[in-house]
Amino acid sequence: MSSSVLHTEKLCKTFSSGGLQQHVIKNLDLEIRKGDFTIIMGASGSGKSTLLYALSGMDKPTLGKVFFGDEDISGYTNDQLAVFRRKHCGFVFQSIYLLENMSVFDNVMTGALAVQKNSPELVKKAETLLKKVGMGEDSWKKYPNQLSGGECQRVGIVRAVINDPQILFADEPTGSLNSASSRDVLDIFTELHSKGQSIVMVTHDTRTALRGNRVIFLSDGAVVGEHEMPPYGTDDARARRDGLQAFLDQMGW
Repeated sequence: MSSSVLHTEKLCKTFSSGGLQQHVIKNLDLEIRKGDFTIIMGASGSGKSTLLYALSGMDKPTLGKVFFGDEDISGYTNDQLAVFRRKHCGFVFQSIYLLENMSVFDNVMTGALAVQKNSPELVKKAETLLKKVGMGEDSWKKYPNQLSGGECQRVGIVRAVINDPQILFADEPTGSLNSASSRDVLDIFTELHSKGQSIVMVTHDTRTALRGNRVIFLSDGAVVGEHEMPPYGTDDARARRDGLQAFLDQMGW
């Protein structure tokens, strides 16, 4: 079994609205294993994104603890969490959040320079990564409004991985893309995973979930089921689909 990169102990997240409390995550114990492509699924309102934000240090738990390795990050200040995220995490969202007044290349370098010093090696790394995701040199001076949604998401992925994050978080990264662009983006995630990248992805889409090797199903803020699969592409595709669908049927999906 892989070693743990993240784990939680009795994690709780509660929101207050109009004098009422909504318990979104409830006493959750969860291990995220190093090198896994972990998929988080569940119905709308089950706590998927809330869990992702708590695991990644983007939000603080109400109760309980989040450990990165052996380090408890749940008590960090906001400034400490910001440093933690820059050093250890990469993020890819459905809304891509590229800086509209910056070129493709500058968007990538801005993410890199938050952690690393500018150098010829860093520039070369950005160039190599952009080419690897299909963004050729002719696109590097373009601005986000000159790109398709799929191209913007590829740039977003490069920005997320250029600092070699120990864990990559993704929240519905293909949710606003067409089927062809979704497939291209998922191929990038699959390649990253094949090279050892730890990934945690929230999705409601079965085709996206097939790319993972572990599926966690949430209901009302609690894990109610898990499904393990071999790495994508190493097993029979039909058996993989059938196995996942049987699990989701069992979960009432």
